[in-house]
Amino acid sequence: MTVHQVRVETDISAPPQRVWDLITDITLMPRFSSELQSAEWDDGFDSPRLGARFLGTNRHPAIGEWTTLCVVTCFEVPRSFGWAVGDGDEPAATWRFDIEPTGAQTRLHYTAQLGDGPSGVTMLIDRDPGRADEIIAKRLRQWRAGMAATLAGFKELAETG
Repeated sequence: MTVHQVRVETDISAPPQRVWDLITDITLMPRFSSELQSAEWDDGFDSPRLGARFLGTNRHPAIGEWTTLCVVTCFEVPRSFGWAVGDGDEPAATWRFDIEPTGAQTRLHYTAQLGDGPSGVTMLIDRDPGRADEIIAKRLRQWRAGMAATLAGFKELAETG
């Protein structure tokens, strides 16, 4: 499969630990997203760590509302926090924040990759296989816009306290 990935970044005038504390609080992400409506730790989990699970409830005009199970797949304090959506062996998508100290600032990278697992994208492609490239390109543009908004929100929170 071709890798379909989006990566955005921003520089934040705050220490890496402050940025880390924000990006690992999964309840903050819905504040900045038009699609992600809520995120909460799954039963038996109450904080981020490798293997922890959380539920994300999303809404999109093309496919409605759905909830996904996400598994933390990367947890390197205070550098990287990432998760897989759906089946860990064949996720619908993977998402990851990476923190890079840059002197007086912190650079925050946000990466998302479309996976091989079932998703709204695969559902739309199954309905109209001839438009697969168009469907994927549109979804990646939507992700990029949403990810940029999320980074802007984290930047504002980190810089204003």
